[in-house]
Formats: sequence, C-alpha cells, structure tokens
Amino acid sequence: MTSGGGPLRLGPRGPEAKALCVFVHGRGQSPEEMQSHVLARLDAPSVAFVLPRAPTGAWYAARAVDPLTAVARAELADAIDHLAAAVAAARSAYAGLPLLLAGFSQGACLAIEYVCRGLPPPDALAAFTGCRVGVRDDDRPERAAAGLPIYLTGADADPWIPVDAFADAAASLGRTGARLRADLFPGRAHAVSDPEVAMLDAILADLSAGRAPTMGAAR
Repeated sequence: MTSGGGPLRLGPRGPEAKALCVFVHGRGQSPEEMQSHVLARLDAPSVAFVLPRAPTGAWYAARAVDPLTAVARAELADAIDHLAAAVAAARSAYAGLPLLLAGFSQGACLAIEYVCRGLPPPDALAAFTGCRVGVRDDDRPERAAAGLPIYLTGADADPWIPVDAFADAAASLGRTGARLRADLFPGRAHAVSDPEVAMLDAILADLSAGRAPTMGAAR
C-alpha cells in the first residue's frame, strides 16, 4: 500500500493482479476514506486499485449542477487532465489488465466527464451518485465510447446530486450509445450502499475473469 501526497495504491502488483480499478474520491474526501468506506467492503483479492488524490481536496470548486463558467471550465479541464494522467500511469504500471474507472460523488462526476470527452476509454465505468457537470444549456461533449458498460447511481433525496441531474446524466450517456444501467435508490443517504458495493464486486469479478461486465447484480 502506498499513500502520502500522491495516489493510493492497493492490492496485488504482480501476476496475481487480474484487473485494475481507478477509483476517484469525492469533494472534501480522500483516497483513504474511499478505501475504508467502499473498497474495504469488496471481495476482490485479484484487483489492483489506484486512487488519485485531488491536490486541494476537491477536483473543482463549483457544484456539479451549476452552469459552467469560464473558471469552472478551466478547473474541470485541469481535473480531467489529472485523472487522464492517473489512468495512463495506471495502465502503464498494470499493462494489459482490464480497467474499471469508478468514483463517488464529485469523483463520479469527474469520471463521467472523462469518458464523455472521448479520452482513452476504460473497459467499464461505475459512477456512484454522479451526474454531468454543468446544465443542459452548456456546451458539453458526449463522446463516450459506444457500447461502454456504465453503471450510474443516485438517490431520490441526495443533497448534492438531485434526481433531475441524475436523469440528465442518464439521458446524456444513453445518447452516446453506452450500455447503461442506471439505479435510483429511494431514501439512500449520500453514501455507497450495499447493493452498489455488490454491483462493484460483480463488475470487478467479470473483468478479472476476462468477461465483459453484465451489470446483472440485484439492487
């Protein structure tokens, strides 16, 4: 395990690793919190994890549901560059492994924006409580890879990602031709619930076995 000021790396490093997951933390959180709140609940001994760290504790200052200003666009571009570099470094360190890009809250939003910009795609995306950054009237790219397996979640009373933002993200990702499953959880707190962890386990198990994720776990 490595941490410090850079990314947190967990799991096997040698031939024992069968899949790779880059997991992006939320606003005001840390990779270590994602480890204790999410990854520690998984049964994924053959998965290597890389958790990037936002330099200031947040990937960008604006709320995801605010209209995009010039400042917000610049901060978002910097955050996407940071994530793209982390994904490229992870792929280099674990060459040939299938990669799941995942994130929670602001990290989920950033992961969605990464795939929507047509950057080198992961093998699957899991966005826990995420949405598009900005509003419908903003000029936002929709260049996710066609057929990309995407698992998107939200809650009906989430304080950060309202239902209409969740629905907007589902519609936007659907227009790209992604293979999308979107689950909305009534009454769920702003956290990753047990059914979401079970889905993450299932996606990682499929990737570790060399299969395309079916995203068929029960909610």
